[in-house]
Amino acid sequence: MKNELIKSRPPAIVAGMYASFALAFAAIALCACSGMENADAQKARKPIESDYACFSGIYPHLAFWNNEGECGTGALAVWNGKLWALTYGPHCVMYSSDRLYEIDGKLDSTIRGESVGGTHANRLIHPESNQLFIGCYAIDSAGNVRTIPREAMPGRLTGAARSPWSPEKSVLITSMEEALYEVDVDTLEVKTLIRDGNLKPLPEKAGSDGKPVKQPKLSKLHGYHGKGTSSGYGKVFYSNNGVQDKRVLRDPAIPSGALAEYSRGDDDWTPIRIMQFTEIATPDGIFGNLKPDSNPIWAVGFDAKSLVLMANEGGRWTSFRLPKASHSYDGSHGWNTEWPRIRPIGTPSYLMTMHGAFWDFPPKFGARSAGGLRMASNYLKVVGDFCEWQGKLVLGCDDSAKKEFLNKRELKSETSAPGQSNSNLVFLDKSDIRSFGPNIGRGSVFLREDAKAGTKSEPMFVGGFSKKIMAVNCDAPKIELRLDFHDSRIDESAFSKNVEIDKSDISANFLDLDKLAEGRKFDWVSVTPLSDAKNLTVHFNLSDADTRTTEASPKFDGLALRDAPEDSAREKSLSNAALMLPLGNNSRTVGIVAYGFDEDGKPISLGTYSLDWKARLRKAELSPDNLKLVQSSSFEPKSISVAEDGVLIVEDGRRFKLPVNGKFGKACGAKSPFGPARVAREVATERDLLNCGGIFYELPAKNAMGVSKIRPIASHNLDIFDFCSYRGLMLASGTNLAALENKNPNIVVSDDGKFAIWAGSIDDLWKLGKCVGRGSLWHGEAVASGQYSDPFLLCGFDKKTLLVNSDADISLSLEIDIDGTGIWTPYKSVEAKAGRPLRISLDENCQGYWIRARAGGSAQKLTASLVYE
Repeated sequence: MKNELIKSRPPAIVAGMYASFALAFAAIALCACSGMENADAQKARKPIESDYACFSGIYPHLAFWNNEGECGTGALAVWNGKLWALTYGPHCVMYSSDRLYEIDGKLDSTIRGESVGGTHANRLIHPESNQLFIGCYAIDSAGNVRTIPREAMPGRLTGAARSPWSPEKSVLITSMEEALYEVDVDTLEVKTLIRDGNLKPLPEKAGSDGKPVKQPKLSKLHGYHGKGTSSGYGKVFYSNNGVQDKRVLRDPAIPSGALAEYSRGDDDWTPIRIMQFTEIATPDGIFGNLKPDSNPIWAVGFDAKSLVLMANEGGRWTSFRLPKASHSYDGSHGWNTEWPRIRPIGTPSYLMTMHGAFWDFPPKFGARSAGGLRMASNYLKVVGDFCEWQGKLVLGCDDSAKKEFLNKRELKSETSAPGQSNSNLVFLDKSDIRSFGPNIGRGSVFLREDAKAGTKSEPMFVGGFSKKIMAVNCDAPKIELRLDFHDSRIDESAFSKNVEIDKSDISANFLDLDKLAEGRKFDWVSVTPLSDAKNLTVHFNLSDADTRTTEASPKFDGLALRDAPEDSAREKSLSNAALMLPLGNNSRTVGIVAYGFDEDGKPISLGTYSLDWKARLRKAELSPDNLKLVQSSSFEPKSISVAEDGVLIVEDGRRFKLPVNGKFGKACGAKSPFGPARVAREVATERDLLNCGGIFYELPAKNAMGVSKIRPIASHNLDIFDFCSYRGLMLASGTNLAALENKNPNIVVSDDGKFAIWAGSIDDLWKLGKCVGRGSLWHGEAVASGQYSDPFLLCGFDKKTLLVNSDADISLSLEIDIDGTGIWTPYKSVEAKAGRPLRISLDENCQGYWIRARAGGSAQKLTASLVYE
C-alpha cells in the first residue's frame, strides 16, 4: 500500500449498486449496534499473534510520539481489517507532528505518509461512499488515504456526523472552536457553515448586484473546547466543555461549556443547556445516526455536582444525573477530560467511559427505558477513544505529556516530566473492565442552593451499588424532603418516601436509601424539598464492597518489601533502585541511574542504563546532559511529612491528613538509603499518582480541587523508589534479589544481570490490594475545648473504627465533609472517660470525603485514631 497522498476521486459507483451497498452496510451497522460485531471486527477477530514485547496488554513498540506538549490518542477505528489510530497535540489548529497510524493483525504499525498533523479526534464511517473519515483524512475500502487540505478545513477537528439534509453525499465535521463544515464525500470539497474560532472574522463582501453576500460567521456559543457531534431529528448537535476565564485555574464550579443544536440555514449554534458536555452519541456508534428520525441521541456532561446524561427521544431532551468515580476530570476549563465515548464493543451493553469509570450502557437508554445502566469498574488510564478489534477491547490513551500544563504542585518537581510526549494503546479482554478498581460514585442533586418548595431534582443514578448513602445539609433547622424512587422509567415514580431532616437529630443527616426502600428495587432517586430550603446540599455517596484482600497480585513479585523490621534485613530485601526519566530529542528511551549495595551493605552506584522500545534494559552511558537531567529529576517535597500516626500534606496552606498502611510499621517514615523516593508524578496526563505511607492515590490537579478530591487506589508494602510513564507503561524501580531471576513477566532484568525494574500498567495498581490503613486525628496532644482536628481522609476506605484515649473526660463531635468542598455535616458524638480507652465501630452511614473531630472539652493528652480495615 503506497504511503502517498492520493488526490484522485474514488471510482464512480453505479447508482443501483451504490444504493444496494449502502443498505447492506447499514444492516451491518445495525447488527453491530444490537450487540453483534460489525463486519470489520468479524474479519479481524482472531487471537493476536505477535512476537513483540507486551506488559499488561501494552505493547511498547506501538507507542505514539510527537514533538508537541502532549501526544494523546484522539481516535480509533477498525477499517478494512486494520486498526487506524490518530494522535493529537494540545492546540494544533493547522499542522503538527502528529500522525495517522495503520496497524495490522500482527501489530505491525505503519505511519501513513499522508499525515499532516493537527489536534483531531473525529471519526465516522460513511456507508454510502464506503469510506472512513478520521481527522482530516478520508480512507476508502482499499486503505487509500486522501487528505483534506488543512487550509480548506482549519481548526482542531473534534466530531463528525451524518448530514441531516444530504446524508448520501456529505458528512459534517466540527472543530473544538465551534466550526461546522460540510464535506462532499466524493470530491472532499469543504463548505464552511460556521467559521472556526481560531480565525479572524471574514470582511463584509458584496455580490455583483451590490447586495451583501452571506458569509460564515464566528460562533458566539458559550464556552469553547468542543467535544462531541451527532445528528438526528433534522438537526446537528454539538458540545463543548470549557470556558475562557481566569478563574478556571482554581474554581471548577464556574459556568462552563454548552450543549447546542444547528438547523440548516442557521448562522450559529443555538444553546440547549449551559454546562460542560463531552460525548454525543447514538445507537449506531461510529456510523453516526442511521435512523435519524427514531434513534435516541445521548449527550454526556458534568458540572460541580455530578455527571449529567441527557437523552433526546423524538426531539425532546430528558436529563439524568450520574455519580463521579474520579474528580481528576473536573476543571471548568475542560482540559482534563480528553474524549469520553459511548461505543458498541460487541457485547449486549455498549461501553461508556466518563470520569474514571467504565459503564455498561443500555443500547436503548431513554426516559422509559432507563434500566440496565451499571458502573462496571473504576480505572486510572486517561482514555481518548476505544474500540473492539481482534476480539480485544483496545483503549487509546493519553499517557505522557512533556508539558504538564496546569498540573503543577509542591509535591513534585517540574524536572520529572518526560523529555518527549508519548502515548500508547492497551489491549484488554472485554471481561477485564470488571476487574479494575472497586466502584465508588459521588454526586449531588442540590449543591449549596436556595431551593424553593416543590423544586424537584433531576434523578440521580444509584443502581447496582451495595452502599447508597444520601447526606443532607441545610441552613434551616428542619426540612422535609420527598424522595421519589424510580426503576427503569423516569417518567413515573415506583414509590415515594418523605423524610424529615432535623438538626436536633444528627443521625438523620445520613440516610441509607436501601433501608428507606424497605426491600423494593430502584435505580434512580429524585429529591424534592417540601418547603423553601436555604443553602441546601443533597449528596450521594455510593460504593460497592471492596472484595480485594490485602495481599498483592503475583504481578508485583520481585519488587522490594518495606516491612522488614531491621535495616540489615531491608538492605537484603532491597537489591537495587533507580532514578528514571524518559529522554527527549527522539531518543525514545528511558535514562536510568541505578543504585545497589556493596558486599558490606553500603549503597553504591550501579551505573547508568537505558530502556528501549523492545523492553531491553541495557547498560548504557548517558550523555552529560542526559545524566544531569535524570539526576535532577530527584525531588524531596517539603509539603508532606510521613509518620506512624499518618501522612500530613499541606497544599496552598490547607492541611490534610492521610492514613498509613500498618504493614509499614515504624519504617513508614524511613528514608531510602539511595536518596529521596518519588512521592508524586504524572503517570496519566493532567493528574498525579501519589505514593505515600504505603498507599497509592489518584491526585487531581489543583484546578480540579487537588488533595481535597484525592482517591485511594490500593495499599501496599513495597519499597518503590521511583516510578514514571513510558510508552504507555508504568515503570517502577526498587527490586529485590529474587527479581534478577526473572520469573515474573512484569520484571525486566538488565543485560548484565545486576539490575531490574518493574513494567506494567497504572491500572495494575488496583491489584496491590484493598485500601487499608490507620492514622490519628490527634496523637497524644493537648487540645482545647472547641478545637478542630485536621481533616482526615475518609473516602475510599471500608470498615472504619474510632479509637479514643484521653487523660480527661471529653466529648468529641465527628463531622464529615460530604463532598470534598468543605460542607461539614454532623455525623456522631462520642463520650470518652479519662484513662478508659474507647473503641467504636462506625456504621456504614459514615461516608464522605473527609472526617474531623471537634473537642467538647480540654485534655492534656488526647489520642483519637481511625483504623480502616
